[in-house]
Amino acid sequence: MSIYEDLYSEFLESADTLRVYDGDTPVFTSKKDGLRPLMEYIAAAASRHQPVTIFDKIMGNAAALLAAMVNCREVYSPLGSELAVRTLDRFGITYHIDRIVPYIKQPDGVSMCPMEKLSTGKEPEEFYQELKIRLAKAL
Repeated sequence: MSIYEDLYSEFLESADTLRVYDGDTPVFTSKKDGLRPLMEYIAAAASRHQPVTIFDKIMGNAAALLAAMVNCREVYSPLGSELAVRTLDRFGITYHIDRIVPYIKQPDGVSMCPMEKLSTGKEPEEFYQELKIRLAKAL
């Protein structure tokens, strides 16, 4: 049994959207939506903690690319996309995803999430740089 199973159950019941662990020590948590928490983690602490384990409420391809960028070794998520699974496999990241869907959808439940679309076909650093520019413009 993994040391993360109890921690993951606790995460699922919490309001947190992201938790990052260095071993069994939490090094970052957030209740914010979307990719902003992962981007904040990268800016604040990623260089100090490697490798890490990530718990994320939604593991789309965009989040998978960012996970690869921070030397993540293991991901836990209740929902992930087939695109994310391919990215995680490509970078050798072990994943525990409860439900895998073809792609992450927008809140309307029909069309593809813009970040899923934007991340398709990109490398981690390339996607990160593009996302940084988009977030800076949004401020």
